[in-house]
Order: sequence, then structure tokens, then C-alpha cells
Amino acid sequence: MPNLFGLFVLPLFVLLIGSLVPVLLRADEVDFVHDVRPILQQHCYSCHGEEKQRSGLRLDIKSEAFKGGDGWGPFVIEGEPEDSPLIEWVTSEDESSRMPPEGDPLSSSEIATLTNWVEQGADWPDGVDLAVLEDRMDHWSFEPVVMPDMPQVSKADWPRGPLDRMVLARLEQEGLSPSPPADPVVWLRRVTFDLTGLPPTPNEVNDFLGRLEHGEAAFSEVVERLLESPRYGERWAQHWLDVVRYADTHGFEVNTERPNAWPYRDYVIESMNRDTPYDQFIKEQIVGDALGRDRATGFLVTASVLLPGQIGADEPSKRLARQDSLDEIVNNVSQTFLGLSVGCARCHDHKFDPISAKDYYSMQAFVAGVEYKDRELKTPESEALKKQAEIWAKRVTEIEEQLSRFVPIARPRPDDGEPIRTTNARKNTETFEPLEAKFIRFTIHDSNLHPSLGLIAPCIDEFEIYTDEAEPRNVALASLGAQATASGSVESSNHKLIHLNDGVYGNPSSWMSDTNGTGWVMFELPEPIRIGKVVWGRDRLGKLTDRLATSYTLEAGVSEEKLTTLAHLEPRRRSVQATMNTDRITPVRANRLRFTVLATNRLEPCLDELEVFNTEGENIALASMGTSVKTSGDNLVANRHDPRFINDGRHGNASSWMSSEDGKGWVELQFAREQEIERVVWGRDREGKFDDRLATEYLIETALDQDWRRIADSRDRVVWDAGTKPSAEFLLVGLTPDETRVASGLQKEKAHLEKKIRENRKGPSVFAGTFRKPDDIHLLNRGDPEQPKEAVVPAVLSSLGDVQLSAKTPEQERRKALADWIARPDNPLTARVMANRIWQWHFGVGFVDTPNDFGRNGSQPTHPELLDWLALELIRGEWSIKHMHRVIVLSATYRQSTQHNELAAAKDADVRWLWRYPSRRLDGEAIRDSILAINGQLDLKMGGRGFSLFNKRGGLSGFVPVESFQGDGLRRMIYAHKVRRERDAVFGAFDCPDGGQSAARRIESTTPIQALNLFNSPFTMEQAKAFADVLQEQAKDDVSQQVQRAYWVGLNRKPSAEELSDAVSVVREFGLETFCRALFNCNEFLFLP
Repeated sequence: MPNLFGLFVLPLFVLLIGSLVPVLLRADEVDFVHDVRPILQQHCYSCHGEEKQRSGLRLDIKSEAFKGGDGWGPFVIEGEPEDSPLIEWVTSEDESSRMPPEGDPLSSSEIATLTNWVEQGADWPDGVDLAVLEDRMDHWSFEPVVMPDMPQVSKADWPRGPLDRMVLARLEQEGLSPSPPADPVVWLRRVTFDLTGLPPTPNEVNDFLGRLEHGEAAFSEVVERLLESPRYGERWAQHWLDVVRYADTHGFEVNTERPNAWPYRDYVIESMNRDTPYDQFIKEQIVGDALGRDRATGFLVTASVLLPGQIGADEPSKRLARQDSLDEIVNNVSQTFLGLSVGCARCHDHKFDPISAKDYYSMQAFVAGVEYKDRELKTPESEALKKQAEIWAKRVTEIEEQLSRFVPIARPRPDDGEPIRTTNARKNTETFEPLEAKFIRFTIHDSNLHPSLGLIAPCIDEFEIYTDEAEPRNVALASLGAQATASGSVESSNHKLIHLNDGVYGNPSSWMSDTNGTGWVMFELPEPIRIGKVVWGRDRLGKLTDRLATSYTLEAGVSEEKLTTLAHLEPRRRSVQATMNTDRITPVRANRLRFTVLATNRLEPCLDELEVFNTEGENIALASMGTSVKTSGDNLVANRHDPRFINDGRHGNASSWMSSEDGKGWVELQFAREQEIERVVWGRDREGKFDDRLATEYLIETALDQDWRRIADSRDRVVWDAGTKPSAEFLLVGLTPDETRVASGLQKEKAHLEKKIRENRKGPSVFAGTFRKPDDIHLLNRGDPEQPKEAVVPAVLSSLGDVQLSAKTPEQERRKALADWIARPDNPLTARVMANRIWQWHFGVGFVDTPNDFGRNGSQPTHPELLDWLALELIRGEWSIKHMHRVIVLSATYRQSTQHNELAAAKDADVRWLWRYPSRRLDGEAIRDSILAINGQLDLKMGGRGFSLFNKRGGLSGFVPVESFQGDGLRRMIYAHKVRRERDAVFGAFDCPDGGQSAARRIESTTPIQALNLFNSPFTMEQAKAFADVLQEQAKDDVSQQVQRAYWVGLNRKPSAEELSDAVSVVREFGLETFCRALFNCNEFLFLP
């Protein structure tokens, strides 16, 4: 019978085994809390935990761990250990990449645990993290600005407004009381320095004291006067320029000049003076080119930059430099207007603030079309200047027409003809048919430098007259009795008439005419003698070639009244010039003209407009006159150098024709009808920007139907030389006195107008933003331009706004959108940041003492409600900075004395709770300006290029300080040419920033070198003497009066009896200048009261 037991047990066994499988599998499951986290804690948290997050990876919080780090995604791929970075790192056989980098590697059991955990789905339960990820948006500065409730205070009669009430509430909270009000003159001195950076004058003090009977009106009137002063803009622009790191050099090791940065400085000064609303001020600096404030875009490029020649030629170097440039712009915009360190997200998400790397590159996309260089400044004024230039250009055309009749007629030479003779600077020999002579005259008609260039009178080094004998003798020597006279002589140490025939060679022993370009010399021999040769030169030693006679007449005879011409050299036409050349011809009838280039100074010839004038003064070459063009071949480059440009009526390289052959080529014009031609005008570049590709040898021919006729060529011109200076197109030789006067006048007018036209057309230059099609911006892995990831579009910080543009948005619209978002009243940062800056510039420190960082790593505000109230007051006051000054400087808080209080100081040594006015040292600029102001030396000229604090840099000497200042050097220090990495020799010691970094808040040091500089520097010595001279003039020799005047002018008060006695003793023993130097050094002069 069947084994019933077996039949029964087998199914039971299978059932039991089946029921046990889940139990066995659960025993092998990996638990995150008990199995995985201890491994991560022991080996990973030191580098990827709460304190550190190397490579942007944090492993103690689930959301951060599964987000991954810089350059990769999640640290595990659920169910796929072989593809999970975590497993790859801990199992790597390469010690340089195996994790952890220090200490023992993970054991095989630990690796197995992690592998099994990943394979089982990497379960990480919610709510088991040991750390809590902070909400980075949970920060005071990211909250909306709200109007605070006005606090209740005990001393209700003290506040003059909400500002004072909130200050007093904090003081009472801390058990403190405000200080008594400052003396009115102390307040006057304080507010004058604060708003203008200069001390009040004695007259201003007296006027204020006389108005005190009118109460508060007297204080308000002072504030209005100071805010209307041009000095206000200069003072408050300096604060702004500190923040944006303005300088007049490019920085870095080379530190080359940035000569056209100053228009931005002047823009800031003018904006402060006209009280440009702050929201508009923001927009103008970001997109001023669209708002008629082109200078303002200098803000975008105030940082140090590398110039093209300082960047490596390889593409990676160029990409890195471009990224650095964009980074500077993003940093400048964000820290200046938003008080955020957005640049910290360039390589990874911001460690403290809610700013991702994607946010950073999205901000870059707003300015991805911004570059930097010197460029033309576009303003309504410059456009008006260009219109005026066009009016002047029409007048120049009229003048050229009038002058054309004075231009020498071209004398074309046949190819086989004898070339026109030229003179030699060293030696010229004139031979002729021998004749009896007692008088010999040499008349110079022109020299190789023309009168239009200044001091270019002709010069002759030894004039020799030889007899007609077997062994010729020089009978012109003074030692043989020959007498020389001249039209005139310079008679300097080197150039005298007696040198003309003294037998000594060389420029130091030569004669020079006193008339530009012309002159004559006459020799009278003791008796008539037969002569056959004359020898002369400019410099017989061959050292000089200027002032050489190029056209002259040699005459001789027995009688002075009857001389025979022995030699005559006609003047050559001037050398070809790049700008314009005129070939005047005897009128000829033609219906075709050909201009052939035979040689150039380099490369293929280029012609900027070929003009042909008929006898009626019409330019018949114009295409609009029906003239057609043929060429030998064209060298087309982009949209330039097309043959149609040769007669389109436009000037400039961009509208010129270029030949296809090196050094040669031709252009042929076919006129609409037969014409009588008298002038051809041509040039390389009529705008004067280019002088290469110039036709130095050429031929002009005309034809009437078939036969070509040479009408002009270059062979009668002075041979072109790279060092030849341009001369006048026409010559004065051979003209009547009236013609000479007319021609000279027209030429001067033409030269003057052409200079003005060039200036007006070019316009002023500015170092500012230049704008082009935006780059494509990508999120970069760890900030590396060689590791681009996904593309981004312009978008504001995602935690603070939702402004996002498309990738196709034009460049200017991008910047406009960014500016509009920053300047929105509901932006929680913009008004707060500026209100804090204004407060800081009045009290020395803001409510937030990290003015460029309002993020989580910055300081907490001491008076958050007051900061919000001031921010809203700025907005309510239509963003007027001057309105904020009125609110602050007329407050009871600002008008407190600096009186010390032991109890208050023990609680609040830094005066952050404002129980008194916190006195502080003046900035270095204000100290220098004040010294110049009180001694009457300060030059109040505004705007324009700055003066230099340094002599020119030379070799390894660096920047050598200027020791004695005159003229522009006595202007306010804001106009000094600011050199990065170099500080002024005297006042740099007073913590003047060098523009290398943003100086959002100046440090305030006290060092011995400051006192030494103010006592012993050449600047102080000079200014002390100047001040002493002023006091001497005002008080004569009364020492007591001198001292009292010095106190009144320098400190705005009278000295005490003891001070007067001590000061008089110093003056009598050491002199008034020493006392003045001591006054410059006293704390009362150097500190805000």
C-alpha cells in the first residue's frame, strides 16, 4: 500500500519551506538606519556632511544626497549598483579616485552592505535624517519690505520723526538714552563735510549763526544749500565709485592705462547732483545706451580686465577670459544693487544663499552680449556735433574748389623722358657756362617742409663759388674778402649769416633763413672774376635732411641790377598723401579716364573715391552723373572694396575699392558724355584712418573715344617716403601778394575746419560696455568653460522672481529686463541695500555692516524695522537720494553730540545703537581737499580727464609719485587719475581704496605713517606754506591774529586762551608754517565732529 506518511509529509515540507522563504529573505534585507548610515557616518560625513560638502555633495540629508554633487546626478541608481557612483567610488582600484581619500578603505563587508542596499532599491525612509536642511529662503532680507509699527517710547519729546522714534525705542530697550544735541556749528561742520567733503567757510559759519534765530528753518536752509552745491555730487559720487571699483587703469600685472574711463565718473557726479531717482540710476547703468545715458554703461566694465593681447591665443584661454569677464559683470550687478554674492554660485550652488549654479548662469545670459573697449560715446551732444561737421564739410568742399586754382599743374613725363632733378641734402653742384661775375644770388622758392608745419625755414651749410680755372678756387670764403648778405637770418648760436662762407661744414655752422620755406643769399666778391661752378648743401656732414631747398634760382653778373640766370629748379608737387591728392591739369576734352597704380607702399592698392572735375566745378565721376566703372580686378572683402564704391560719393575705407593685384591695378571711368576735365582728386582714405595700400606711383590718362593721352603722373611729385610729413597741396611761389594772402587764408581755414570735422565726427571716446549678439550661455560643470552642460536662458534668481526670457531675446532687451526687475519696488533687496548704504555713508557703518552681502553669510541688521522704514521712505520719496539726506541729517539722531558716556560705552562700545553721534576720521580725499580749500588753493574745475598722482612709469621703477602739484593737480581728489594697485604717496595711507576690489565700506586705520605724511610730505610742506602765506596776508605780522584766523578757517572756532598761548609760542619759536602743519595733523581737523 502507498506510504501515506510520505505522501503526507512531502506536501507539508514544501508548505513549510515556502512559508519560511520570506522570513529568510527579510533577514538579508539591508536597513538604512542600522546598516548604511553608520558606514556613511564613519567614512563620508567628514567631507560630505553638515560642515563640509566637497564637490557639492552632501550625504547626511536624503534630498541632498539624491540630488547629487557638482558634475553628476544622484549618488546611487536604485537597483543598479554597477552604475551607481557610490559603489564605483568605494570599490575603485585607483587610489587617487577611491573614497574615502584618507584612512583605510571600506572593508569587504561594508562594501557588500552598500552594494546590497543599492541593489535592493536604496530605501532611505523619510524622517530619519539626523540633520535638518535649513530653508535658505527663511532669511530677513528675502522677506518683503513692510511698514513697521511705530514703537512706544518714554522720552516722547525727543524724536523728530519716525526715524528717531525707532532709534530711541532700541536705546530704551537697552537701558540707554540719547546724547544731548551737538553745538550748531559742530552740526554745520559735520553736515558740510558729510554732504560735500569740504569744511564750511568762515562766511558760511557766520551766515548760519546769524540765521539761528529762525529756528529749524536755519538748519533746513543749510541742507538745501549743500544739496544744491556741485560739491555734493563730487562727494557722493566718490562713495559710489568705491563700491563699483572705479579706476583709470586696467589692473592685473600689466596695469595699462584706461584713459577714457572718466566719462563714467563724470556721469555719476552729474547724476548725484541732479538727484537722478535711484531706480532710474540703476537702469541707466545697466542699459543706459537705450536711455540716452551712454556714459552710464561704464558701470558694466569698471572691474579689472585683460586686454586682447594679454589673453592666450588658444581657444580655451579665450573662453576662460570671456567667462571671467562675464563673472565680473554679474558680480558687480549683484553685489552693488542686490547686496548678494551671486558669483559664489559660479562653480556650484551657493553654500548659504538660495542661489543655484543655474541661477548664476541664467544671470550671465542677461549680459552675454556685453564686452568692453574704448568706443565712441553716443550722446545727443555728439550727434549734434556730427551734424555740424557735415555743414563744415560742405564749406571745405567750397574751399577745395577755390584752392584748386593754386595747385601746380601736373607735368607728366614720358616713360623715356628725363626725370625731374631733385636736390641732395648733403651736396649739390651747379655747373654752367663760365661768366664774369661780382654778384651771385641764390633764391630759395621752397623747402622740403612747408610753412604749414611751423618752424621750417630753409638752411644752407656752406655756399661755395668756384673759379673757371684748371684748379678751381672757392672765392666765396669770407677770408678772401667775399661779403654775404641775406633776406633775413635766424642768428641763433648754430645758425648765423657768417657761417654761410666760413669754410666750416656741419649744421652747427650753417645759415638759416628767418622766413618759412623761402629766402635768398647774395655774395659780393672783391672784384669781378670768371666763375664756372657753385656747390651748396643742407648739411655737408650728411646728418640732417630737413630744411632742404627743393626749388631755387641761381643768378650771377657783374652788376647787381643785371643778373643772368644760371640754374633754375622748378618745385616738385608734394608727395602723395593717404588722405587726398589733387592732380590739376591743363583742361582736356575726354569721355574716359583711367587711373593706373604702378606701385604702392604695401599690399594691393586701395582707392577711396576717384573724383573728376570739369571746368564748371562738377564732379562728373559720380555714378549719379551716369558714369560707369571698369577695373583690372577686385579684391572684395565682406561688404567692402566693391568697384561701385569708387564713385559713390562716400568717403572712408569701408566705401573704397581694392585691386586684386599686389602693388598695381587700374580703374577706368566712362563718362555719360564728353567733358572738359581740369582736375582729378583721389586718396587712400579720406577719413585719415588708414595709410597702407597707398598708390606711391601712378599714371592718369584720358581718352576721347580711342587714343589714350597721359595727363598726369607721380614723376613730378616728391618721392614718397614713410617719414615724409605732409606739405601743402599748393605752393606760395609765383603767386601775387593778393593771391598769396587769399591762398594762405583759405588753407588755414581748411586746416582748421578739417581738424574740427575730425573731432566732431569721431566724437569723444569712452571705456564702456560694447554690445553685440549674445553668446549662448551654458551651465558649466564646476565653472569650467571646457565642460558645458545644458543651455540656459536669461532668468532672474529663481528664489526671488520669475522673470525669464527666451534664448532669442535681443541683447538690449535682456539688459532692460534685468534692470527693470532689480529696480522694481517689490524687490526685497534693492531699496534695503541702498538705504543701508546711505545710512552708512552718514554714520560710518550701516545697520548691516556687510553692505555688499545681505545674504545668510552677512550680518544681521541692528535696526531691522528702521532699515525697512528707510527703504520704504526711499521708494515713497520717488527714489530720491537727496530726500533721504534731508530725513537723516535733520533728525535728532544725527544731531546728537559725540559726548562720551561710560555706562553707554560699556554696553555699546561701537555705538551701533546710536546713543551718540559716532565720530570718524575723514576719508583721505576729504583731507586733501580740505587742506587745499582752507588755503585757497583748491581748483573747483569739474569734469574731464583726471590729473595724475604719478609721473610716467619707467622700467622697473613702477609709478613714481608726483611731489609738487600745480594747475589741474590742485583739483578735488575725485578727479585724480586712479591707478589700480598703487595708492597716492600721501593720502593712500588713509585707506583710500585702489579700485582692485569693491570698497563697500572703507576700513579706518590709525597708523604712524599717516601723521608722518601729514607733517613731512612735500605736499604738506607746500600747502602749509601756502596757508601760512594766506594767514600772513590776512593778519599781517600779528601772531595772535594769525593763530586765531587759522583756528577760525581750519576748525571753525576760536582757540581757548591756553590753545592761543601755546600756538603763539610755537609760531614764534618754529615759524607759522610749522604751526600750520600741526593744525593739519590735529584730530579736530581730521575727524567729523
